[in-house]
Amino acid sequence: MDVVGCTGCDLLAGRRELPGGILLRTRSWAVNHAVGPMNLGTLIVAPREHVVAVADLDDAATAELGHVLRASARVVETLGRPDQTYVCSWSHGADGRKHLHIAVQPVTAAVVARYGGVRSEQLQARMLASGDEPDADDIARFCDQARELFRGVIGS
Repeated sequence: MDVVGCTGCDLLAGRRELPGGILLRTRSWAVNHAVGPMNLGTLIVAPREHVVAVADLDDAATAELGHVLRASARVVETLGRPDQTYVCSWSHGADGRKHLHIAVQPVTAAVVARYGGVRSEQLQARMLASGDEPDADDIARFCDQARELFRGVIGS
């Protein structure tokens, strides 16, 4: 199902600009760079269908998820050389659940310092509240490198 007006669906269907484009597509999943105020190198793993909860994934999507998450984490680790890679799922919207997406986020000491030393969900909340978005050219360069790495990691 494709829901017009859903940010995730609109990005994946090309109805909304997606800096860096889709980095990986499998039968059930798509990976792209985060849109909005998350640090450079943050990838989003999202179901290609409009799914709002992990509990609602079909068997095929569930079987692919581990491979796609591992490949995404390997790409983030290789390109970002983070101190920690966060992996967390989100689907909250202002008025209910929205398109499920799993963030794979590189976190370095410099990123933590930039946002006052907080970590985990507090770090992500500060990033989102800041409105600071990575430069589009930096995203494009990162995505070009990530696309090449995905080819080697997952053979896509």
